[in-house]
Amino acid sequence: MTINIYVGNLPYATSEEELNDMFSQYGNVTSAKIIMDRFSGRSKGFGFVEMAEQAEAEKAIEALHGKQVGGRTLKVNEAQAGKRRQGSGRPPYGGGGYNRRY
Repeated sequence: MTINIYVGNLPYATSEEELNDMFSQYGNVTSAKIIMDRFSGRSKGFGFVEMAEQAEAEKAIEALHGKQVGGRTLKVNEAQAGKRRQGSGRPPYGGGGYNRRY
């Protein structure tokens, strides 16, 4: 089982290789992924790291949370399971006139 770690407030110039290196000091990194904006191709400033061992992941989180990297303070914690986004309840095609009489 792998532990998924959220890494926020990354400098935009951080590469996946640098992210991997940062966490590999604390244990076996299974993967390191920086989230990119699909339109601009630029980093969104956060990413995810998967580590193989719970103890190693906890050690990395403790050591890296609050650390200054490239002038930014990292936010590091265990990633939460993805929550489905809820819409506003309005129809996707606009108009918005519920129960409107014409």
